[in-house]
Amino acid sequence: MATSKPSAPRGRSSNNVAGNSGQSRPASRRRNRALWELRLYVAGMTPTSIRAFENLKKICEEHLQGIYSIQVVDLLERPMLARGDQIIAVPTLVRRLPTPVKKIIGDLSNTERVLVGLDLRPAGGWH
Repeated sequence: MATSKPSAPRGRSSNNVAGNSGQSRPASRRRNRALWELRLYVAGMTPTSIRAFENLKKICEEHLQGIYSIQVVDLLERPMLARGDQIIAVPTLVRRLPTPVKKIIGDLSNTERVLVGLDLRPAGGWH
């Protein structure tokens, strides 16, 4: 089955990406899993910001298929939005739901760290 790959948002202050990839699931299965609300704060559409979005999208498609939403917030266009989530660096990913709120700073290229940070995988010991 072919699906189109979403591209990174360009030049918008916020962009919502629904995470169902055109696939429908029975209503009973959707109700049993919580919706994940993710907000990615960036400062312009720099290569790092685009990479963070692409990495996040890939992780969500692999681990949260159909139960997530991503909002991209460009702080160059809407700097006051940084205050609400206490953003001190970009890119920063904020997991708003499920609670508790979690934050991950960086381009999200370390998949294992992101999965642990989002509580999708338990933290492992030191190797």
